[in-house]
Amino acid sequence: MTTPAPLIVPIFAMPFAVVETGTTGDLNAQLAALCLSRATAAHADPLASRDPLCFRSREDFFEWDVEAVSGLRRQMLGGVCEVVMAASSYTPAEFQALKVQARARFAIVRPNGGLPAATAPMASWYALYCVAAPPSAPDRADSATLRLYGVRNGTMFKDAANYRLRTPFGDSHYLWRPVSGQMAVFPASILHEVGLNRAQRDLLLVMARVRFAHGGERATLPW
Repeated sequence: MTTPAPLIVPIFAMPFAVVETGTTGDLNAQLAALCLSRATAAHADPLASRDPLCFRSREDFFEWDVEAVSGLRRQMLGGVCEVVMAASSYTPAEFQALKVQARARFAIVRPNGGLPAATAPMASWYALYCVAAPPSAPDRADSATLRLYGVRNGTMFKDAANYRLRTPFGDSHYLWRPVSGQMAVFPASILHEVGLNRAQRDLLLVMARVRFAHGGERATLPW
């Protein structure tokens, strides 16, 4: 008699999506020129330490009265909504009743600069859109990549039985290389960072904290 194989299923899984936004090269060129022109003290995040190798703007990017920004906002939030719908059990009608709230900023990661590890507070989803990406660095495969840390097994006892668990059960980190016109979407609670940019060109990103609320919900006040 053959013993049935054990049933193994993934639990505590975290979704990660790469969205092709459909933005054009012209739009990205306009966005790049706009962000570079506003990488000034007046637009800098007042809570961020001054770093000559990485500029982070205030979190009011989506509020700029600029056509290119409005177009990117529609593309980014539309992409986030597609991901959330695909990962949830809402019907289309139920999802349409939700209210989307978002705060966004841009960041310019210059050569030898990076973004430190952090989570996105007061949000459920995080979106990172690439306006312009530097070429890969031959000697550093992780140059200017988005690095997501798998910390859920941080207190797990390590031995030979769990040292080489296969995907999706392992605790290895995940790398995504930004590509112009693409957007990464993942839960805001995931610890993430942008690795040191070892290329000779800037990495330009737009990053948004996103959350959803029911129409009559009062607990989540608008930003």
